[in-house]
Amino acid sequence: MPRPTAPAAPPPVAIAGEERVGVVTHYYSHLAVAIIRMERGNLREGDTVHIKGHTSDFRQRVESMEIDHVHVMQVGAKQEFGMRVWEHAREHDVVYKVAP
Repeated sequence: MPRPTAPAAPPPVAIAGEERVGVVTHYYSHLAVAIIRMERGNLREGDTVHIKGHTSDFRQRVESMEIDHVHVMQVGAKQEFGMRVWEHAREHDVVYKVAP
């Protein structure tokens, strides 16, 4: 007799005016820095992001980004960078770019 399986997690729902651009891979609480891996698109200083997960849900303006401790103004697909965040982010939180 087959064992019942857990229902599949619902697919992420697209949020109007927002585009999924990456995912949080690590969070350094003592620095309030999230490490984000870009999946697609680009981010620039001044853009607004929405970070959403099981217990995280906040928006903020991108004020500072670093790759290997070097300040950068823009990041693109496949890059991993650090960003100071105002609230606690968690691994696997999804990062959305908010349309202006």
